[in-house]
Amino acid sequence: MGALDEGHFDLELENGVKLSSLELGFEQEPDALAIEDAVKVLLQGLGEDINREGIKKTPHRVAKALREGTKGYTQNVKDIVEGALFPEAGVDHGIGHAGGAGGLVIVRDLDLFSYCQSCLLPFQVKFHVGYVPSGQRVLGLSKFSRVAEVFSKRLQNPQRLADEVCSALQHGIKPAGVAVILQCSHLHFPNLESAFLDPNHQGWVKALVSSGAGVFENENADIWSDLLSLLRFRGINVDKTHIKDYAERCWCPSMSSSSSKHSSKIESANQGMVAAVVSILRSLGEDPLREELLGTPRRFVKWLMNFENSIIDMKLNGFAFGRMDLLKPNGEVSRGNEHIHSELNLSFWSQCEHHLLPFHGVVHIGYFCAEGLNPIGKSLLQSIVHFYGFKLQVQERLNRQIAETVSSLLGGDVIVVVEASHTCMIARGIEKFGSSTATIAVLGRFSTDHSARAMFLQNIPKTTFDG
Repeated sequence: MGALDEGHFDLELENGVKLSSLELGFEQEPDALAIEDAVKVLLQGLGEDINREGIKKTPHRVAKALREGTKGYTQNVKDIVEGALFPEAGVDHGIGHAGGAGGLVIVRDLDLFSYCQSCLLPFQVKFHVGYVPSGQRVLGLSKFSRVAEVFSKRLQNPQRLADEVCSALQHGIKPAGVAVILQCSHLHFPNLESAFLDPNHQGWVKALVSSGAGVFENENADIWSDLLSLLRFRGINVDKTHIKDYAERCWCPSMSSSSSKHSSKIESANQGMVAAVVSILRSLGEDPLREELLGTPRRFVKWLMNFENSIIDMKLNGFAFGRMDLLKPNGEVSRGNEHIHSELNLSFWSQCEHHLLPFHGVVHIGYFCAEGLNPIGKSLLQSIVHFYGFKLQVQERLNRQIAETVSSLLGGDVIVVVEASHTCMIARGIEKFGSSTATIAVLGRFSTDHSARAMFLQNIPKTTFDG
C-alpha cells in the first residue's frame, strides 16, 4: 500500500494494477470535501495556483485542522463526566478531605485554544477552575481539561466559553458551586498599510473573564477571595475589578478595525469567497445565521485579503527598490575597517500556506558596512520584511527571500535570523503556548566566517518578541 495523499491511499493488486481509495469507495466525509472545495475558492481568490507544490494539499490540511479544532460540536460533556465522579466522604457540608477546610478544589493553568466566532482566527486560553464538592462527589482532575476542551473546540468568544464550561460543570458534578476564570489572548494582525504606519503595533488583545454558579454566583462572596488568593500563589494576579474592566473592552480586533478599501473589494469581487466561508461554517456544524456569526464570513475574507499575491508584488516593485533611507546605526561590531551592522527586532506578520493560520515574530538582519559609510535605512529593511511577510508563506522561504533581497542591495554578505510563533503549532501540533521557531540564512562571508556569524548572533537580545 502506498501513499496517495493525506487522507487517501492506493492499493496495489497482485496483477500490478493500482486502485485509489476513491476508486474503492473509501471517500472522505462530505463535510470535509465541502470545506476543501471552499478553501480552493479562497486560495484562488488570493491569486494562488491551487496546484502549486506546497499548496496543493492545503485544502485538505485546512479542512482537517478546522474539523479537529471544532470537534467539540460532536462531543458530550455527560460522556466525559460519567464514570469520572468518585465518592469522597465528608464533603457534604463544605468541610472535608477533598481540598481541606471549605472543600475548595482548584485546577490552574490549563492551556487551551479556541476559534474566535467573529473572525475565525484561533485564540489562546489559560483556564482556571475552582469548585466546592458536595454530595460526596469529586471529579477526576484530568476531566476538567477535557470538559473545557469540549467547549473551547467550538467557535467562541471568551465570556460565552467561560459561561458554557461553568454551566456544564455545575450540572455535571452538582457541586456546591463552580467558578471559571479565563485569560485569553487574541492575535491582532495589522493590515499592510497599518503595519507601515505603526511600527509599535501591539500584537495581542487580552481578555480576562469569569463565570460563577452556586456559591460563586454572588461575585462578592468570600469564596471568590479564597479562589483568587490561591491563584496568586501561581503569579495569577487578578481580582474582580480587573475582570470587570476587561469585560467592557472590545475583544476581537476585527470588530473594531475597518478598511473601506478592503470592504469595497468584498462587496464586489469576493462574494464567492464570502460564500465559501459560509459553506465552511455550515460544514463545521454551525448555523451561519446565528446572530454572532452574521458578519464573520466578511470579516474573515477582509483579513485574508491582506495576503493577496498581486497586491503585495505590485507594492514591492513600486516602493522598496527605488530609495534607501540613511539612518544612524542600530548596532555595530568592529572588524578592522568594516563593521557588522545589525538591525534587530524588525516585526513581521504572515500567513502559513499549509494551514492558512497566522504566524508572526521578528527578523534580525546583519551585514558588513565599510567604515565611514552610513548603513542601509531601517525603514527600507522593515519594508522588505513586510513585503515578503504579507503573503502566504513558510518561514524557511521568508527567511531566504529577505536574505536574497537584502543581499542584492548590499553586495552579498548578509545574515538573516527569523524568530516566529506559529498558530499552527498550537492549534495543530504540540499545543503548547510559548513555543517558537528560529531559522537562519547566511550569504557571502557569513556562510564561511564562523566568527562573524557568532558576533552577530551574540548581539541578538535573549527576549525579542511575545511568542
